Amino acid sequence: MSSPARPNPARFPLLLLGIFSLLAAMWAGMLRIGLALPPLSPTLSGGHGPLMIAGFLGTVIGLERAVAMGRLWMFAAPALAAAGGLLIIFGAPQLGAMSVTLSSAALILVFTQIVRVQPALFNYILTLAAAVWLGGNLFWLFGTPITHVVPAWATFLVLTIAGERLELARLVQISRGGTAALLAILTALVAGAFLAPFDYSQGWRVTGLSLASLSLWLLRWDIARRTVRARGLTRFIAFCMLLGYFWLLAGGLIALRYGFLYGGAYDAALHAVFLGFVFSMIFGHAPVIFPAVLGVRMEFSPSFYSHLLLLHLSLLLRVGAGLAEWLPGRQRAIVLNVLALLLFLLNTVRSVRRRPAHFRQGL
Repeated sequence: MSSPARPNPARFPLLLLGIFSLLAAMWAGMLRIGLALPPLSPTLSGGHGPLMIAGFLGTVIGLERAVAMGRLWMFAAPALAAAGGLLIIFGAPQLGAMSVTLSSAALILVFTQIVRVQPALFNYILTLAAAVWLGGNLFWLFGTPITHVVPAWATFLVLTIAGERLELARLVQISRGGTAALLAILTALVAGAFLAPFDYSQGWRVTGLSLASLSLWLLRWDIARRTVRARGLTRFIAFCMLLGYFWLLAGGLIALRYGFLYGGAYDAALHAVFLGFVFSMIFGHAPVIFPAVLGVRMEFSPSFYSHLLLLHLSLLLRVGAGLAEWLPGRQRAIVLNVLALLLFLLNTVRSVRRRPAHFRQGL
């Protein structure tokens, strides 16, 4: 059973703003792929990526760290990310980019403080993730096309998740060779992220090779290979991790194969990483992170497998349709992707309990 602190209502508004950006990002994604929906604002469709990465994920990542540290100034990072999302939604993308860039700078300060308290490898990786996010945001702020900035944004999220798995997931004891391999992979990943704005094709290939290599490293060292044989929440989390690593490998291989990503291949590679990998991690960690952030209790339910299954089946359709350049298939898949995320939100809300609820917690 989770043991959250007493509920703090001040945390809810920022999370709700993050979820609002998530909903807007899903709407924007359906607009971008050509579904006949009201545009809501003239610039919304172009904000799909920034809303998902900064408005939602940037807010949630910053909020989780601010709550964990309990220092008021640290809430500046999620607040600026949430504000950036709102500015993008309501037609001020340049101001939104400025706010998001400030958010990433604030997040670096947060992790720098955390490193001073606990100078562990995973905290250095998390600090590096925030620095890469800042670098990518600066390119975006000064006019670099989003397609060239996406590798930096992907690197930010992948580094964050890798760092949190090292911190939270009780990985097995890593050998010196394993640690050296991890550092080499992460170095290449960062190099690819900052090569892409100057050489799009080679930047994506380096990024793709690094993502694929990291997925194999995580499969080798993550304890999820063992805990998948457990029960309850522990097993669910393990399934999420292993499925996520599969999609990270797939996205990396697509980027490595195609290099100059465009059209359906671009869509396939990006969503293999951002939906398949990142949201698998979110699905798995939500029953642990949300209670800690919001001060509530959540009860694990087998219904959690419904949104996990729908996400991955719809993503198989989306990636396959993208590689085949089959637009109607991609359009159907994105609707199913959206339904999977909405089902996740519904199942998460339904699992909240006001009184202690017993479930096994495991990573």
